[in-house]
Amino acid sequence: MERTPDPRPEALLTDLDRSLSAQPAATAVTAALDARAGSPLPLRPARRLGDWLTTALFVGPLLIVMLAFLIVPAFAVLVGAFRFDGVDGAAGGWTLQHIRDLAQPQYVRGLQNSVLLSGASAILGTVIGGLLAYAVLGEGGPAWLRSPLVAFSGVAANFAGVPLALAFVATLGTTGIVTRLLATIGLDLNKSGFSLFTFSGLIVVYLYFQIPLMVILIAPALEGLRREWREAAENLGASAWQFWRQVGLPILAPSLLASAVLLFGNAFSAYATAYALTSGALPLLPLQIGAVLSGNVLSDPHLGQALALLVIAVMAVTMLLYTGFERLGSRWRR
Repeated sequence: MERTPDPRPEALLTDLDRSLSAQPAATAVTAALDARAGSPLPLRPARRLGDWLTTALFVGPLLIVMLAFLIVPAFAVLVGAFRFDGVDGAAGGWTLQHIRDLAQPQYVRGLQNSVLLSGASAILGTVIGGLLAYAVLGEGGPAWLRSPLVAFSGVAANFAGVPLALAFVATLGTTGIVTRLLATIGLDLNKSGFSLFTFSGLIVVYLYFQIPLMVILIAPALEGLRREWREAAENLGASAWQFWRQVGLPILAPSLLASAVLLFGNAFSAYATAYALTSGALPLLPLQIGAVLSGNVLSDPHLGQALALLVIAVMAVTMLLYTGFERLGSRWRR
């Protein structure tokens, strides 16, 4: 009896051929789904609105504060510096007289003293604060001193004004504690010519908040100074002086300059500390602005606004220089 061929193997081969022919399509579909899963889904309008509200909630108060205490006052100073008030009910107008008054000898002297005081305290603060930061926060520095130094710097950098002046009067004043202790060992500060109420005394007081500020500013740059660079220089036979002259200082130079510029601006705009110590006897630009606006001798708000405009111009140049130097220094911290 002749046997009938089994159709099952042929059906199995047909199904296998169909599966193989369909495999590329399945692979394509799978790849498309994977690509779709990896790509970001379009945001819904509600989600976009929620992100915008969240941003406005956190950034909005900052913008309001900047508008109320920075932008609007600066604009008022800019406009007021070129205005004059009318007499006997007459309307005021525009003038350049207040800008011309800035060339008077007393205001030129005040600007010179402010620049010298700010420059001296900035240079000394940069050198002393930079060395102190490197000694403690740099490679090989005492770990147990790092946290106390950073904490003290954060507090001391913001300790200024009348409390700082009174603290120095109590310690280094004419009858201060340290002054009397030094007199007992034969070092009389009063006879040596040092006084807190002079130009050199103000520099010493300013260094109290300039040095801690320098420590805070230069700390990120010191952390960006990698150990591999020193090891590579040593492997090439470079000495410690050669490393700092050719590698370390060129890398830190933008950050050092940025910090020095910021210290200059910080000292240039200081008012309360200098006023509490000198009572206006030392001509400084911020003190002259206060004297003109308070009316101790004469009251001319528009002249005070012209002087304030000069301070704003100096601070604007300071911030532009700081931004440029900081941008250069940030390349090594990425």
